[in-house]
Amino acid sequence: MIQVTDSLLRRCFNVGGVVAFFVVAALAFSFQANAEVINVKSAVVRTQDDAYVMDAEFDFALTAPLEEALVRGTPLYFVLETDVTRNRPYWFDDHVPSPSFVRRLTFAALTNSYRVDTGRSVGTPNSYPTLDEALRQIRLVRGRTLIDKRELRAGERYEVSLRLKLDTTQLPKPLQVNTLVSREWTLSSDWYRVVVTP
Repeated sequence: MIQVTDSLLRRCFNVGGVVAFFVVAALAFSFQANAEVINVKSAVVRTQDDAYVMDAEFDFALTAPLEEALVRGTPLYFVLETDVTRNRPYWFDDHVPSPSFVRRLTFAALTNSYRVDTGRSVGTPNSYPTLDEALRQIRLVRGRTLIDKRELRAGERYEVSLRLKLDTTQLPKPLQVNTLVSREWTLSSDWYRVVVTP
């Protein structure tokens, strides 16, 4: 006969906690892997003055829960992540610092319009009467400065990777829970790669 003691109960709860953690982690990974997809239609890295700049176009629409949250006053943050690397065959890849770009989408109930803040639209109109027009400003990236020309070595091969995703960490805490149990609360593209040789 097994005697139930305090130490035995504590062990059981510890084991249960570990199992629960792995179950939640597996669910989170599963739903993240099956996130709603943002398609990359095109991406180009070109030179402009003393820098490399990026043009890209994405294709996506908001899911019904995200659109409803937006209309109810929840801002949505879209992050364009970039990564510039130089492959080194006998060592770790060399990572060149590159920026991330954030675009904030909001809905103004008083004017029944949508607003997109890109971080560089000071003094220019950025309110749109329809959601599709507002999303067009997020889908299109034109002339975003990526890196200074002096940062890259002439004749070397660099790989520029980029992806666009909804930053779910910026959602209110109660809505962040939804991202663990429903793919409709996550939006992300795969990494898209462009080769640059200065």
